[in-house]
Amino acid sequence: MTNISIDKIADLPPQSEQPEDWRRFFGFSTDHKVIGIQYIVTSFFFFLIGGVLAMVIRGELITPESDLVDRAVYNSMFTMHGTIMLFLWTFPVLLGISNYLVPLMIGARDMAFPKLNAVAFWMVPVFGVILMASFFIPGGSSQSGWWAYPPVSLQNPTGNIVNGQFLWLVAVAISGVASIMGAINFVTTIFRMRTTGMTWFKMPVFVWTVLAAQIIQLFGLPALTAGAVMLLSDLTFGTSFFDPAKGGDPVLFQHFFWFYSHPAVYVIILPVFGIFSEIFPVYARKPLFGYKVVAVSSLIITGLSAVVWVHHMFASGTPSWMRMLFMATTMLISVPTGIKVFAWVATIWGGKIKLNTAMLFGLGAMVMFVFAGITGIMLASVPVDIHVNNTYFVVGHFHYVIYGAVVMGIYAALYHWFPKMTGRMYSEGLGKLHFILTFIGTNACFFPMHPLGLQGMPRRVASYDPEFAFWNVIASLGGFLLGVSTIPFILNMVSSWVQGEKAPKNPWRAIGLEWLISSPPSHENFEELPIVISEPYGYGKDEPLVSNPDKLEVNHATS
Repeated sequence: MTNISIDKIADLPPQSEQPEDWRRFFGFSTDHKVIGIQYIVTSFFFFLIGGVLAMVIRGELITPESDLVDRAVYNSMFTMHGTIMLFLWTFPVLLGISNYLVPLMIGARDMAFPKLNAVAFWMVPVFGVILMASFFIPGGSSQSGWWAYPPVSLQNPTGNIVNGQFLWLVAVAISGVASIMGAINFVTTIFRMRTTGMTWFKMPVFVWTVLAAQIIQLFGLPALTAGAVMLLSDLTFGTSFFDPAKGGDPVLFQHFFWFYSHPAVYVIILPVFGIFSEIFPVYARKPLFGYKVVAVSSLIITGLSAVVWVHHMFASGTPSWMRMLFMATTMLISVPTGIKVFAWVATIWGGKIKLNTAMLFGLGAMVMFVFAGITGIMLASVPVDIHVNNTYFVVGHFHYVIYGAVVMGIYAALYHWFPKMTGRMYSEGLGKLHFILTFIGTNACFFPMHPLGLQGMPRRVASYDPEFAFWNVIASLGGFLLGVSTIPFILNMVSSWVQGEKAPKNPWRAIGLEWLISSPPSHENFEELPIVISEPYGYGKDEPLVSNPDKLEVNHATS
């Protein structure tokens, strides 16, 4: 499929109207690269806030007694921690990386709808401000967890219409609308704006995974958004969709919530799978093993993700036949996922490995994901899930996915594409220190949660039986180490961006359209659009990626 109307995007502002310094990151830019960095930096700010809340939570749990914060404040803190880390960190930062890379990787000048792209980003800080405001309403902040199950989420201790739970639901609804807007933009861009010769099986796997993730957003987010609006109506206007005291069905909300919120895990992890698929061939100097199968497996995961949500509800009075069905579908989704892991291992095996920071984070994240996958298969089994339901075993599994695989995968991407985004090289010494602290801290914090859960420690508690103290101390020390691990990362990114060594356009000798242009790229990416003639992972092969490489170098006036 060839590109259409790429040169005639009406709402792209002229390059001369864009500020040429740091000020462009604080304005309403329609440049997908600027928007991508805006997403990344904004989400990292909220990541730090969520991390501080996590360390306070672990500070409370370092002793069996509830002796650090009030129990109601503790409940509000873990609600805010989960909501921030999911809706203001992982989703936006991956949108930022995808915003930056997808047009470059498919040979487009920008996203299909640049203004819509900018509007979707600016809804994120609005959502963030409303969410943070919900935490500070005296006596009325949300205490129902990031899942907001009724009837807990229908309690209104202040009696006021505008309370913390109300603002929390408004914020989540705004986030859903913004994400749907972004999904429409990504799907349209990938379908309609690929450059000449960029057929489906010449697209990088990262683009495939972004497409698969955004398709999930389109079919799943309306359910969560509708559920949030209905819950808001119950809380504010006295309707009874989910209020059991008025004949409502609280389990119905769980179906609305998990129909999206389990596939949301694949919205998060699929782009990280794409990051692995881009990084491993570069630093192993080998083609991606089974490229076409790896690409198609992302869409298979998308399809299966729509039929697994009930495994979160095995303890909610689910009929036996439904338990068996969703146990089978949950286990089945491990097949296309396992295909990807096999392909990554085969790609690395026998390669000329370069263990720089990006590769270390990629390998570490893959190992974490394999462990999380093993415990995930355990939780897919009905007897095991019933036994450990609402214990710390589930918390440990979830955090190995979200922090061990996703966050470490995000770090791998930021280090790998940092020279392309900024035109500067980062410090490998600080990067490797960051990796060591993160890898040790992640395992020290989240591994102890598994034996705690198997021993029966419930989640979401501020105090616990002293028999659980040993593993909680280890987990808290690991959590504090994770907090410390962000310091070398911040120092590295800020100092390198300001005064790091200037980066060539392709410091890793990588193959991909984004590496054929200057670092950072010019406003419209390509002076002449590329013509793709081969598959994307030609390491060790003699065939070129494009037919006009000599015409892709641009005169970057704003670097």
